[in-house]
Amino acid sequence: MVHCVKLGKELPGLESPPWPGALGQRIYENVSAEGWNLWREHAKMLMNEYRLAPWQPDAQKFLNEQLEQFFFGPGSDHPPGFVPGP
Repeated sequence: MVHCVKLGKELPGLESPPWPGALGQRIYENVSAEGWNLWREHAKMLMNEYRLAPWQPDAQKFLNEQLEQFFFGPGSDHPPGFVPGP
């Protein structure tokens, strides 16, 4: 169980760090499995809207920055002009 920084309550945690390095460990210690699933959906939207290739270094850097903002900053914004589907 962790106190999820995204959802603000005690929830089941992740089984292992979901991201490499210190950021992955920080997420593991502070984000619930439910919170991580919210990021996964947001990351899919970012990759689609920005047409990112996740194996490219620039895309990895961008996603890493957005991931940190999503959980530990003011949040990750939607791309300009983004309109959620129905």
